[in-house]
Amino acid sequence: MSRRAVITGVGAVSPLGVGADALVDRWSAGECGIADGLGRCTEFDPVELLDRKVARRSDRFTQMALVAADEAIAQAGWGGGAPLPVERIGCVIGTGIGGIGTIEDQHDVLRDRGPEKVTPLGIPLLMANAAAGAVAMRHGLKGQCFGTVSACAAGAHAIGTGLRMVQYGDADAAVIGGTESALTALADAAFAAMGATSPTGISRPFDARRDGFVMGEGAGVLVIEEEEAARARGAEILGRLSGYGATADAHHITAPEPSGEGAVRAMRAALADAGRSAADIDYVNAHGTSTPLNDRAESAALETVLGERAGEIPISSTKSAIGHLLGAAGAVEAVATTLALARRIAPPTVGWSEREEGLDLDYVPDLGRRLASNGRPLVAISNSFGFGGHNAVLCLEAA
Repeated sequence: MSRRAVITGVGAVSPLGVGADALVDRWSAGECGIADGLGRCTEFDPVELLDRKVARRSDRFTQMALVAADEAIAQAGWGGGAPLPVERIGCVIGTGIGGIGTIEDQHDVLRDRGPEKVTPLGIPLLMANAAAGAVAMRHGLKGQCFGTVSACAAGAHAIGTGLRMVQYGDADAAVIGGTESALTALADAAFAAMGATSPTGISRPFDARRDGFVMGEGAGVLVIEEEEAARARGAEILGRLSGYGATADAHHITAPEPSGEGAVRAMRAALADAGRSAADIDYVNAHGTSTPLNDRAESAALETVLGERAGEIPISSTKSAIGHLLGAAGAVEAVATTLALARRIAPPTVGWSEREEGLDLDYVPDLGRRLASNGRPLVAISNSFGFGGHNAVLCLEAA
């Protein structure tokens, strides 16, 4: 039998502020961190939150991962050092694009000032695994360490990979999550050229008026530990990471398979891994990108998985409040889901008001809603689907 993993720390940087509490409190209150068509982390100042040398040697996506990891590790009670051998702690941080800001900046330097002016830090800054390596070095984590790169499923893939390490004894704990900062001229133009982003600059998942996603930036990190060891040391348990499922659509490089068949298999796999069924689900944090194709395919998939209970279960999208954080999305949403379950609340799909024919689920309009647990720990799934046909689903439970 595989071992169980509990969540002992969470951290986040998002357009709703620095810190996991700001993310969940402000989202639950119906606030939106999107301004001028982008989800920028305007309250994030790397020089204030990291020392100047660390900030200078890190791309913004790595800076955000470091700050989110610092918060999660401190909450886990590891401030004075890890409570178990560092060789038994994994570190997996996902990203969709990595250091695209560095790539664009240094290309300008190369073109305008010549190759001798290109920074020797260029490759360490831009490489997609930089955040994982930087977090591991900062905290001396010597277990398995790498990044996952699978577009908008990268953060959830990283979390699922960390869960497998703990479940099957490759690690006793893991620092896992995702990070992204791709609000650059090239990324903006490229996504717009393919018609993926919203021309109105509004994120309203599942709403009849939705017209594309809004780009955001941020990071989310969780600390998970093998349950018996965590309880033995008296750690505060925030929740359980109980299941993970991942599949491929093998359908189209950007469009989801219309029926949501791949998403259905991923959701069912996550529930089976957790030893749960659709009857146990109390809340769904949807991928909910605000694109016409994704939201329709995901709703169809949820109807298939949830069956006759589909209309009863609150379903909302964090992206309605912060935009689409690409490779960081699944990790930030896992942090938000963990705290939402702890607070017994289903946050809203901000801005949802007009129903589209065929999208008949409960998308939690306006404000957050209390969740009834029926005398057992609350259970949620958090969906992440990425370009390339990647589907990654996490099952999370209240403590």
